[in-house]
Amino acid sequence: MEVLLTAGLVTTILGTASGARNIGTNGAIAVGGYIALAGVWAAPVSGASMNPVRSFAPDLVRGDFSTTWIYIVGPILGALIGVGIESILKGKPTAAGAVAAQGALGVEEATE
Repeated sequence: MEVLLTAGLVTTILGTASGARNIGTNGAIAVGGYIALAGVWAAPVSGASMNPVRSFAPDLVRGDFSTTWIYIVGPILGALIGVGIESILKGKPTAAGAVAAQGALGVEEATE
């Protein structure tokens, strides 16, 4: 469950981290909405941690580390899967994309 939740979260974050219409409040609504819905949907199953530290602290206080590995391996594997999904969806980086990401696209026209 943690792998699935983290993969979805990373895909949502990376999907809203680019593109003019996705940055700002729309990105915040998408990420916050995903976290809220994932928490409601998966909290009864695994606690919907999606963050290794969030699960490690209670285990540390409780002194029971028998299930800690799930909350460390799951999010790391989920994050790798999420990055893989996003790279498939967006494709390989291009030179034009790198220039646009730096905010330099169209500078020549503005200075002429």
